[in-house]
Amino acid sequence: MPVPAHHRVVRPPAFDAPPYPRDIFAGRTVLVTGGGSGMGLAMAMAFAQGGARVAIAGRTLERAQAGVEKVMALGAEAHAISCDVRHPDQVEAAFDEAERVLGPVTLLANNAGANFQALAESISANAWNAVTRIAIDGTFLCSAAFARRLIARGEGGAIVNNSAQYIWTGFPGDAHSAAAKTAQATMTKRMARDWAPHGIRVNAIAAGFFPHETATAGRREGGIEPLQNMIPAGRTGDIHEFGWLSAMTCTPMMDGLTGQVILQDGGESLRHWLMMPDFVPPRERAEGPWGWR
Repeated sequence: MPVPAHHRVVRPPAFDAPPYPRDIFAGRTVLVTGGGSGMGLAMAMAFAQGGARVAIAGRTLERAQAGVEKVMALGAEAHAISCDVRHPDQVEAAFDEAERVLGPVTLLANNAGANFQALAESISANAWNAVTRIAIDGTFLCSAAFARRLIARGEGGAIVNNSAQYIWTGFPGDAHSAAAKTAQATMTKRMARDWAPHGIRVNAIAAGFFPHETATAGRREGGIEPLQNMIPAGRTGDIHEFGWLSAMTCTPMMDGLTGQVILQDGGESLRHWLMMPDFVPPRERAEGPWGWR
């Protein structure tokens, strides 16, 4: 049913009112993987709003450059890099280039990922690897390269990983992505433990539904209203909210926060009660396993 008119739906501040000082990242460089669009771009823009220099890594230089143009429109210094995070030599080269152009990288946002709907039995080995290697191998390779550099220089820093709210429950048609995002969450905790003595903090955001131009989850006829109606907050997330929370975990204001997987889903994960619609197995759904054609 529609959200009743008397329910108060709280909206976030406008994009031009970030929740931290505009110089909080001044003099620091962040590398954002998959930052050319969608949630990665939201991360990149949030760091830029705090005064960071932003390196955007993408599998295609054109996509990364498109993100850089939007970041530079905010007045930030930015640089585009071509990098496939599944390959360690490309990861090392990306850090070398970012540091040569923008200075030492002391912040890292692991966002690079891939996803598509498919029932588990229909996922080929190649399709499985296409999703899991980017999120699992990419997050590990980038994080390890980042940490090695900081440890060698005797510097501290911060990492934020883009996980997902379905790491605890799975999601129809998402066996590959759920496995990959769960691995990210586990790595977050282990890396935070390993690198705490070096002043390197590691956290993750388990994101809910944040519609954007490249999103597929929740896309259906009738727009996003049917999706908003099933979220206790009464709405999906605004993409800049995700960017802000991601960047916030890397600020000095959160120096005591590490090893945490923060759920940002508008309360969607709380939606478990006795009187719910009947369960329909994914393969029997008329509109596909995610609920749309």
